[in-house]
Amino acid sequence: MNNNDNLESCASQNKRIAEWLKQGNSITAMEALNMFNCFRLASRITDLKQKFGLSIVTDRVMTPSGKRVAQYKLAE
Repeated sequence: MNNNDNLESCASQNKRIAEWLKQGNSITAMEALNMFNCFRLASRITDLKQKFGLSIVTDRVMTPSGKRVAQYKLAE
């Protein structure tokens, strides 16, 4: 049995990120870190797709510094 406290944290992050996306918002890794204390957004997105059946699309967006990052949102 895995007694990893992080499993609860993952479940909580999954729930909060799913609600955020269902409200019509998008999210990047930096936003996830700032808003939900989530260091592994790509893993949470995989959870939401595989375990919860959410249809999430990935766009590449440019930050003000010129770096391209993944931005996730629910498919329309």
